[in-house]
Formats: sequence, structure tokens, C-alpha cells
Amino acid sequence: MSHRHTVIPATATAAALALALTSCGNVAAPEGTATGDGEIVITYNSPTEWGNYGRVLSTFTERTGIQAPNDPKNSGQALAALQAEKGAPVADVAYTGIAFAEQLTDAEVLQDYIPEGADQVSDDLRDPDGAWTTVHTGTIAFIVNEDHLDGAPVPTGWEDLLEPEYEGLVGYLDPTQAAVGYSVATAANLALGGTLEDWGPGLDYLDGLKENGASTSAQTATAKVAQGEIPILIDTDFNGYKLRDEGADVSVVIPEEGSLQIPYIVGLVAGAPNEDNGRELLDFYFSEEGQGLFAAGYMRPVIGDLPEDVAERVLPDEDYERAVTIDYIEQGARQQEFIELYQDEVGF
Repeated sequence: MSHRHTVIPATATAAALALALTSCGNVAAPEGTATGDGEIVITYNSPTEWGNYGRVLSTFTERTGIQAPNDPKNSGQALAALQAEKGAPVADVAYTGIAFAEQLTDAEVLQDYIPEGADQVSDDLRDPDGAWTTVHTGTIAFIVNEDHLDGAPVPTGWEDLLEPEYEGLVGYLDPTQAAVGYSVATAANLALGGTLEDWGPGLDYLDGLKENGASTSAQTATAKVAQGEIPILIDTDFNGYKLRDEGADVSVVIPEEGSLQIPYIVGLVAGAPNEDNGRELLDFYFSEEGQGLFAAGYMRPVIGDLPEDVAERVLPDEDYERAVTIDYIEQGARQQEFIELYQDEVGF
């Protein structure tokens, strides 16, 4: 199952990426949105079921009276929408995986704003001019519904998922659209011997998953894990812990060969129609309460540590030592290269 991989220069423009993503669909504003009325703030890519985002935004509304609807886009769809709406912005705040940071700034869809408290975030996790700041991190993990494995054991590593006993049981988000999907591909590639300049091991692996019946989704798929439709979802650890707390019989597994930490970023949209509300929301994200709400959803805060009661309910530190950090800006610059290779050699 080997391929010859042609390395494509990582110089594709953000406009090219947006063109590739315009077919994603769902790039409209949240239903019922009104803009410019001073009583609402629109934040793209904030699904209710993603970590604790539903509670983060509802609490902000409770504190301020400003309506803050959740929005189901993924990172790629958010970028495409922001570019399409650049002449008449709809959103006030954007949230994406850090792999999209450079594309957002190159597209000039964000404006510089350093939220209150964000100066405590380490320099490598924020734009020097304030266009974006990491708000929390997660880790690529297997979310496993043990009730729907058809007798197979809980997998412990990447290679396990290629075994016949897991045929048709695995899913992950589309890596050409979703930041977490691209991070899954990056994690597998690095764990199996690849680099950001060599996608060969990862592409071979994802091709093997496809041959073993894996599925991809554009949107957050954790509900499908709870229902047993996707018994093994490769996603973020915090979504697995949340499902467990909601009563699903799931295990969270950091693959034994290695994994990847993922920073998630936020920024103020250039020309935001409710700019003051956008600033207030970003300030809330980095407040003690805001960071605590992200942490309550197992999304590791960038200011302070996981609260002790939360830390007691997650995997031990030695499991997380297998999750590496990388040059995330380079990861973002290599994204279009990866997308073209993936579409050519794997595809779905």
C-alpha cells in the first residue's frame, strides 16, 4: 500500500484554499441572526456540542444580556464564509484550529485585538499583533463506544484500526475541511514516521483506513459515537470526556505510537458589525470564568491549569506525554499541499 508522493510547494494562497472550501456548504450566518443591533454577537464555528461551547456562550449571555448563538460551521467553512462576506461581514468573532491562523491573517479577515488577560498566553500561541490568540488546547484521541465494537477490544494504537475486526467502525472529520480532521492526519503521519514535509506515512495510513471502511464527516460527529453509528471516532479528547459525562459508555485513548496537541484560536473579525460585543466576548473567553468554562468541558485552558476536579477525570499525565507539539504555523502553511495529496491519493 505504498505511494509515490510528490511534494507540492507550500505557497498556496488563502484565496485558493477558500475556493476549495466554498463547496463545503453551510456558510450562512446562524439562523435568525440579526446584525448591527447592539444586542447580539456572532461567533463562527462554535457548535453547541463541541466541548463546552454551548455553556460558554449561554453563560456569556446570562452575564451580559448579549445574545450569542452557537454556529455549526467547521474551521474551513468559517474561513470560506469570512472571505465570501469580507465586503459586508456577518460574524464578529471567529474560532478555528491554529492550522488556519496564517490563512485567516493572509486573507485579512481579522483585525488586531488583544483581549483582556490574553497577554498571559505564551508568545508562541498568539499572533504578535493580536490578530488571533489561542483560547484552549485539545489532544487527538480515539473516542471509543465500547457497546458497539462487536466483540473487538478497545484499540490502543493507530495500527490497530487497520485490523479486520475494526472494519467499518472508524470515523474522523474530513481533513480537507475541518481543523480537527487535518490534525488527525498530522498526528497519524507524525506518529508513523512522517514529517510536515513528508506526508507519505500518513497518506498510506489514511488510505488503509479507507480500505477498512472508515468514514469521514464534515461536521462534529460525537453524537454518532453516542448512538453507535461511529463506534470509534478519531477526534479531540475533550469531546470524548464530555460524552462519558453524558452517560455514554466510551473510552478515551491516546494512541500508543503518539499523538498531537491542538491549539484552538479566536480573533475579532475585521469590520465586525457588532465590534464592541465581539471585544466583550473575547474578553470573557480569557477571564477566569471563561477559561474555567472551557476547562469544565475538558478543553485545556491557556491561562492556568485544569481544575483539580477536572484533572481527576481525565487520562494520566503519562498518556499525554505521547502528544507532541509542532510548528503550527508551518502546519498551516502545509495544509493546501496536504489537501491536494489527500484528494489525489485517498479521497472519499
